[in-house]
Amino acid sequence: MAISLHTNYANLVTQHTLNSTNNALSTSMERLSTGFRINSASDDAAGLQIANRLEAQSRGMNVAMRNSQDAISMMQTAEGAMDEMTNIAYRMNDLATQAANGSNSAEDQAALNSEFGALADQLLDMQKSTNFGGNQLLGASADGAFSASGGITFQTGASSSDTLTVDVSKDLSDLLTAVSSLKASGGVASAGAAADAMNKLVGADGNGGLIATLGKARSSFGAQINNLEHNITNLANMVENVEASKGRIMDTDFAAESGEMSKNQMLMQSGAQMLSATKSLPQLAMSMLG
Repeated sequence: MAISLHTNYANLVTQHTLNSTNNALSTSMERLSTGFRINSASDDAAGLQIANRLEAQSRGMNVAMRNSQDAISMMQTAEGAMDEMTNIAYRMNDLATQAANGSNSAEDQAALNSEFGALADQLLDMQKSTNFGGNQLLGASADGAFSASGGITFQTGASSSDTLTVDVSKDLSDLLTAVSSLKASGGVASAGAAADAMNKLVGADGNGGLIATLGKARSSFGAQINNLEHNITNLANMVENVEASKGRIMDTDFAAESGEMSKNQMLMQSGAQMLSATKSLPQLAMSMLG
């Protein structure tokens, strides 16, 4: 290349190379300081779009896991109340069986009937008092969350279509009817009334009545609780893999990036020395003039 006073080509090339190296060094330092490979859309436009979509999915699934856990707690509250209602029903059946025996005195019969009536009142009260976060769960369809027609819909995934509807309204309606009928039966004041109460509690063949109705409702809740527990496990697995995929796009590889930074630092040093050397080329042209 010709020796020129007006154009120092070597100097221009060195400046350009030095600027490029400086930009690369700045990028490496930024990535190492933030821990992210992509710090702006210009770093990787397509990668940023994919990572944003994965981030939205991951966050949605994390919230869905909390939703599922809240749904489980809500159903466990209702099922726990019915567990105690079942214990009450067992005791009422014991009382009815004892009251149906002809060996009881009038005082014995009155005592049995008094406890039976108190337990019947408690069964009704538990349906009204069982609540979760201030929401009544059982009872009449106008009051209980689970008693409402159509059930309750829980959001169990990251998209609007990922829902679970728990509809036990029929079971709870049957339960309310059974408890109300038992309360209206007149207790166990006589052997005949006691036999009628036994039929309402366990059925004529021992395989029905209030206790069977409670068991059916509890099994419905148990099935949905198990369903949600499996859903939580599946969501956790998806979150793990989505986060790993997003990390491969967004996160800095410190081993590779630190090596890149060291290379650029050495190039900056050598480039600065070469830039200083290229300044002497025009002086060479002057020396040719004598």
